[in-house]
Amino acid sequence: MCVRLLLQELTRGEIRAIAATTMVVLPVGAVEQHGPHLPTGTDFFVVEHLARMATTEAARDVPVVVAPTLPFGSSHHHLPFGGTLSLGTELYYRVVYDLVESLISSGFRKCFILNGHGGNSELVQLVARDLALKHPVHVAAASYWSIARDAFAALGDVTDVRIPGHAGAFETSLIMALRPELVARKLPHREIDATRLPSGAQSTMRVEMHGSWQHLEGYTDSPDRGNPDIGNALLGATIQAVVSAMIEFYRAEPV
Repeated sequence: MCVRLLLQELTRGEIRAIAATTMVVLPVGAVEQHGPHLPTGTDFFVVEHLARMATTEAARDVPVVVAPTLPFGSSHHHLPFGGTLSLGTELYYRVVYDLVESLISSGFRKCFILNGHGGNSELVQLVARDLALKHPVHVAAASYWSIARDAFAALGDVTDVRIPGHAGAFETSLIMALRPELVARKLPHREIDATRLPSGAQSTMRVEMHGSWQHLEGYTDSPDRGNPDIGNALLGATIQAVVSAMIEFYRAEPV
């Protein structure tokens, strides 16, 4: 098993020697506006932390390395606010596709894409599907909050916030726990009906309305409900859930 877990710290020879039997994790995030109170690197910071911590724990049971985090996501819906670096839908798909195919060309046969931005979700799943059709490999793709859904439910009242939302109580709690110095001292407050949110994620139909993000001022629910204790609980639960998902994926065989 490889002692060094960061792909970028290994030589080409070391990668070649381990790739066929080692899982590689590719974290993908975003750099985009997160309201007036959170850093634009929120998604990047969170998914990189989760990927590295989970890889460290999973490495006790399975051979695994983690690739550098892709900081940019598909975030055109946040461009009107500024502070956003985005790749369009087709380009983002191609970037992730090419990155994972590059890992495959290096010899990896199990690739795990861990996503930290909602706008990337469907696209990374399409990458996993298409690459597994083209190459004799196993590719998994999932957003960390989806992996940890059951773990969040087990926390009970701790997770009485909109998950994942955008720049609301959930992400504010995570950054309060992870990078508290980057959180504004005065947090916005909002009373809002969840059914008016822009992504229809809680119904069977996805609904997108032009201008809805501007109407919401770039955040979905009340950030002042954020709490660092909640953030630490969420981070801990997510790491354990991602560890389990990584190990299960590595050991999975075709049915």
